[in-house]
Amino acid sequence: MTKFSHDTVVPYQRSGQGKKEQVAGMFDHIAFRYDFLNRFLSCGIDVWWRKKMLSKLRSLEPRTILDVATGTGDVAIMAAKQLNPEKITGIDISDGMLEVGRKKIAKLLLNNKIELLRGDSEAINSGDDSFDAVTVAFGVRNFENLEKGLSEILRVLKPGGMLVVLEFSRPTGAARWFYNLYMNNIAPFFGKLFCKDKEAYQYLYSSVKAFPEGKTFLHVLEQVGFHETSLNRLSLGICTIYCGRKQV
Repeated sequence: MTKFSHDTVVPYQRSGQGKKEQVAGMFDHIAFRYDFLNRFLSCGIDVWWRKKMLSKLRSLEPRTILDVATGTGDVAIMAAKQLNPEKITGIDISDGMLEVGRKKIAKLLLNNKIELLRGDSEAINSGDDSFDAVTVAFGVRNFENLEKGLSEILRVLKPGGMLVVLEFSRPTGAARWFYNLYMNNIAPFFGKLFCKDKEAYQYLYSSVKAFPEGKTFLHVLEQVGFHETSLNRLSLGICTIYCGRKQV
């Protein structure tokens, strides 16, 4: 499988661990502040981004959804309210994030609809053709092997099922200067202030810069086997929604 430059971008340069282990440890460390920093650093617009992402699935009316890199369960919770499927399974490699997510789900009395499990995108513990839809919000650039993770997602999708990815991208034009300043300086500053982990938010910028975004990512989806691929840029290109279907 093809190796992409972002596959080798890691949070902690001095660590001897692989990307997967480092990312899990990073999210374990910042889990207690993750939701707060998402709202704070995006001025709340990340909620709208997720809603736009899930709106792509409305016409599909999925009954079963897999949320990969579910983190604290924001997308899973929103999907339960917005799409009303029968079952949502969220998987993540960070136990710390899952613990926060399970508390949120219990508080909202959604345990009968949402289940959060420790799971790896590159080895999904589900059978072939299991889900009507798969969502990934701000998670694909954390995959250690992008093509392997996308191939696993394709495997567990039902024929005709849809993958929807929400991921950071780089704006063009006048917005790029402020975006670079914000991601390279402001976000790491607040990451250090609130989480004592500046590297986590420097990794955010480094991994976004290295990610094969836009039409390049659509090409990766098609190479893996997805059909009817499309993209929709949001907020001057700060993030992008990507869609792809499994052939019937």
